[in-house]
Amino acid sequence: MARDRFAGLAEEQWGLVTRRQLELAEIPATTLERLTAPNSRLERVAYGVYRLVGSPTPDHMELRAAWLQLAPDVPAWKRTPAEGVVSHRSAAALYGIGHLPADRREFTLARRKQSRRRDVRLHQRPLADGEWIQLRGLPTSRPARIASDLLYDHEDPGAVAQIVVDAIRPVFDHPGAFAVSLAPHAGRFGLRRDDGLALLRWLLELVGDENTEKWMQEAHNSMTHSPSVIRLPHFQCDDWDYRHERASAYP
Repeated sequence: MARDRFAGLAEEQWGLVTRRQLELAEIPATTLERLTAPNSRLERVAYGVYRLVGSPTPDHMELRAAWLQLAPDVPAWKRTPAEGVVSHRSAAALYGIGHLPADRREFTLARRKQSRRRDVRLHQRPLADGEWIQLRGLPTSRPARIASDLLYDHEDPGAVAQIVVDAIRPVFDHPGAFAVSLAPHAGRFGLRRDDGLALLRWLLELVGDENTEKWMQEAHNSMTHSPSVIRLPHFQCDDWDYRHERASAYP
């Protein structure tokens, strides 16, 4: 039945489904028009994206809908970072770190892509495997990458510093990872070129967190190893309950 097909799709995508996915599921055009009519089974939440009426409203629904729009024919569970990764302010909001408003939906892609939506901003920059995770079902930049992206975007350093502190406290990311990601920006702030440790200290001191010296020691210890040993925090995302592990290189 048509209902079973679109309900199955929506169930795996937080109750959301795209029109293109419905077409690929071979739902007849007449049925599709009936399903998407006002007061019917599917409620429009964005252009070409619908929510199954009666399903729980997902958190960050507008962000999820905008992400689905980036590759409307690809189901969420089959996507790779090539279809778009939540980044910048949107990623910070998804973690719940910092205090920057996320009034636009921001994504990073390796290739150039445009969106007609004024509230969507697409960034083109390569993204390494270790710079993103699956967070609440969405591919999302790690906090260390978020900080770097925001500095490239000329964001206020104080706001970036707050994101760094908010991410380190619950171990969403590690001090050493921030030192690595911040290194390319050091010279712009009058520090020795590529000195990520110095820039990390400067940002931590902007906030004045009491754990600054402890975190700087962790970052220094990790820098004696290859950055590849800085393991990602582990996120149990099925129930959106975070669990974290400190890197084995840290005391």
